Amino acid sequence: MMPPSRHESSATCCITDRFQMTLESGKLPNSELADIISDINRQRQDPQLLVGPGIGEDAAQIDFGNVTVIAKSDPITFATDEIGWYAVNVNANDIAATGGTPKWFLATLLMPVGATTEQVRDIALQLSAAASQINVTIAGGHTEITPAVNRPVICGFMLGEAPAGMAVSTAGTQPGDTIILTKGIAIEGTAILAREAPEQLAAAGIDEATVRRAADLLKSPGISVIPDAGHLLSAGGVHAMHDVTEGGIATAAAEMATAANVDIEINPDLVHVLPETATICAALGLDPWGLISSGAMLAAVDPKLASQTVDALKSAGIHAAAIGKALETTAPAVRLLHDDGTATAIKTFERDELARFFDSVTA
Repeated sequence: MMPPSRHESSATCCITDRFQMTLESGKLPNSELADIISDINRQRQDPQLLVGPGIGEDAAQIDFGNVTVIAKSDPITFATDEIGWYAVNVNANDIAATGGTPKWFLATLLMPVGATTEQVRDIALQLSAAASQINVTIAGGHTEITPAVNRPVICGFMLGEAPAGMAVSTAGTQPGDTIILTKGIAIEGTAILAREAPEQLAAAGIDEATVRRAADLLKSPGISVIPDAGHLLSAGGVHAMHDVTEGGIATAAAEMATAANVDIEINPDLVHVLPETATICAALGLDPWGLISSGAMLAAVDPKLASQTVDALKSAGIHAAAIGKALETTAPAVRLLHDDGTATAIKTFERDELARFFDSVTA
């Protein structure tokens, strides 16, 4: 099995010299990414660009008068099974996390030499079905057979829109905000492991029924956060939303803290972990806090409205909990609060646990 990575061009550094780095599969560390973004942002910026490159900002926001256009790109390389479903939904999620509505999707599909037309057609049908379910139009793209890949890769590009002045950004988190988590962590990572590594799960002692349930997490509760975002916004008081993806909740919370220049405190006992996730992670020696987690949304909400927001989500059938709060700071950090009143720094992950697992099985 080849080691997958959803972000094919991203990587974790092994050597600290900024100009002489050896890279492994996984997400580019935020410390290195911040330097690159700083270089980019020193160049001329179009005044229509409301939100551009930034740590924790996963979608651009562009001023078009009475509407804000939201633009997002993301490749899919972790998954091969249902790759079209992932491509549409993970790109749509970051549009939804701004408060925008996903509208148009373009896909660049890269297939390995030897792929068949039936395989291409199957992926195209997956894209179409996923887009139809969330009222997104497939607006175009490109398909290519290339020796540059050894399995299917989709580079997605999603456009959406929000009424002018209504979009939110990760940087909108305010001191005092309540941090709400929807669904639970590592839903996507659990589903990918069940679909891409059933032999390894069987060897680790995971029974077939658990593997089937884990695979089904892809669509129930699902990796889409569009419903989550809609109910959060309807309840009012939302200052920021952030889709929890590669690097898990630990990385997503750190990105929120960095983007908004706040501290975030989390009560780990309130973070929901589905039983299939707990079982699989324990068997494979993985930490769900660092496992890719599309399907979960972190939201920063006015504390006066936090309780009614959680209730609104639960009434809609979406698991939700207020797991912590944002605080003023001069040095952004994420801490875990313990029952004895003490706080410790959250564990950080240089790379997603999924990338680490797949690299280990091919070593």
